[in-house]
Amino acid sequence: MKTRNLLLMLAVCSMPFTGCVSNKKFTKLNAEHEALKKEYNASQVQLAESRAGVKSLEAMLAEAKRNNEELKRSYAALQGSLDQSLKQNTQGNVNISKLVDEINASNQYIKQLVAAKSKSDSLNMVLTNNLTRSLTRDELKEVDVKVLKGVVYISLADNMLFKSGSYEVNDRAMQTLSKIAKIIKDYNDYDVLVEGNTDDVPINRTNIRNNWDLSALRASSIVQILQEKYGVNPSRLSAAGRGEYNPIADNTTDLGRQRNRRTEIIITPKLDQFLDLIDKAPETDEAK
Repeated sequence: MKTRNLLLMLAVCSMPFTGCVSNKKFTKLNAEHEALKKEYNASQVQLAESRAGVKSLEAMLAEAKRNNEELKRSYAALQGSLDQSLKQNTQGNVNISKLVDEINASNQYIKQLVAAKSKSDSLNMVLTNNLTRSLTRDELKEVDVKVLKGVVYISLADNMLFKSGSYEVNDRAMQTLSKIAKIIKDYNDYDVLVEGNTDDVPINRTNIRNNWDLSALRASSIVQILQEKYGVNPSRLSAAGRGEYNPIADNTTDLGRQRNRRTEIIITPKLDQFLDLIDKAPETDEAK
């Protein structure tokens, strides 16, 4: 309606000026024309915005429909999973009692293992304390006693036991070995491994070809003394040579080489009780 009025006024004003209205009225009409023009332009902008808003709403509606379809599919999948779970739960209820029995058996087995391990650890500590108390201060300077992972390690410096490049045991080492032998004999449930270790300096003497030979011969010498002189049951003893390949220090220094030249007496609990427990481990359905 406003557009039509605007065109009518434009038509009237297009006539010769002498036939038109007065200047005052013309000015008023021109102002109204400008106002209508602005209003028209504003209406066009609002129309464009409205169309854009409609398109946006249509897109949002389409997205909402897609989401709704996805939710329907997800719901159907969840319902199927729930139905399957309910079926499985019915079967699972039948096996709950059996599962509880298996858990109880496993817990009892674990308790037995822990008890055996605790007993072994306690014996190791008593053995270590007894041995340490029996050694003199001078002996403790050359003998290192420690427990690592359930095993007692007695490390003896080779300059205490042997002459350089020799596997013959010194007389001054006999007193220390006698104390160690007494502890070994007091703990019959332990096996004993004697390991010889050397530095990396090559050796080549009569009947000693290399450090492998020297380390093995030294270990064998200690084993035979424990057996023949101090009465340790030989069935509990083992001898091994590790040559230069089990260093505990840097072989590039005198002090490091000295630390590497050592004989270790390794006292370990017999594994029979642990192996028996392993054999008695409760079986589960999966293991069967």
